[in-house]
Amino acid sequence: MTPDADLGYRALLMLGPRTVARLARELGMPQTRVSRALDELVAVEAVRPALATAHAGQWSRDGLVWEAVARERVLDTLRQRRRPDSALERWRRHVATVSGVGLSTLTDAAVRRWPTRAAARQRAASLIAAERHEHLAINTEEVFDSEATAAALPLDNSMLARGIRLRVLGLPPSDGDRWNAYATALGRSGGLYRELAALPLKLMVFDRRVVFLPSDPLDLERGYVEVADPEVVRALVGMFDRLWADGTDPRKQGVSPIDLNHREQAVVRLLAMGHTDQSAAQELRLSVRTVAYTMRHLMDRLGVENRFQLALVLGAAGAAPEPPRHGDTGGPGSADAATS
Repeated sequence: MTPDADLGYRALLMLGPRTVARLARELGMPQTRVSRALDELVAVEAVRPALATAHAGQWSRDGLVWEAVARERVLDTLRQRRRPDSALERWRRHVATVSGVGLSTLTDAAVRRWPTRAAARQRAASLIAAERHEHLAINTEEVFDSEATAAALPLDNSMLARGIRLRVLGLPPSDGDRWNAYATALGRSGGLYRELAALPLKLMVFDRRVVFLPSDPLDLERGYVEVADPEVVRALVGMFDRLWADGTDPRKQGVSPIDLNHREQAVVRLLAMGHTDQSAAQELRLSVRTVAYTMRHLMDRLGVENRFQLALVLGAAGAAPEPPRHGDTGGPGSADAATS
């Protein structure tokens, strides 16, 4: 979704039904932008007309009243819209890639087959232990099971701890969620991760000397083929580099981290709980002008036009609690308000 659509949905979810005109006023945005955002939200069934609600009558003179559809229903709709590739399509990509690097001309001495996934993992672990420079990997699974994750992360961390450069290409998750736990864990250890909407085959390259390919891309339990032919390795590394250049880091697509100093954290927390500038100033033993200046500085730094937009940005980045949503009963200082 575009940032405007995301902002509009969050606003309707927390504030309740609104017309385009009222929503534009409260967000400090032109009505044309709000209308385009609502068009986008209607297309994915994230908002709907709310003329039948108890709140609609008082604003109906401003135009059609819109309300947010429940978040769970919206996520279900978005998940259904992204369909995984068919088995035939995955096979075609695999065959096209393998055929393009001349595997059919290899000699027996340059190829070894590991008949099971377990045997291939043991062999991969020994090759990783011998690596000294670089490890490349392409993962074509949209979801990793716990066994695969448990096997991968310790090996990744051992390579990074030895100073080996690690680059991994993967697919975006099928539910469209921009947050990727594996990418986050890998990045913390110094590894590099990028995503592409489609990848031709699963692959591992060890120090640009040996490659691992699945024997059957539709059944990874049937093991892997190990290839040590220099020409084949060079061709597959070139393919990896081209894919890498087109990939994107999922950690850079979401909301950027926002660091608040101690005063900013304290002011934002109290205002999110429902305090006014004056009561927050009394609580923190500051002047009202200092509280107002702190908020103005934050809005300027983050490029937002009013405090409501600031609250949404800080809440999305996890830098502060979000304002209470429409229908919440918790008052200032309550557990619901503090943790919403």
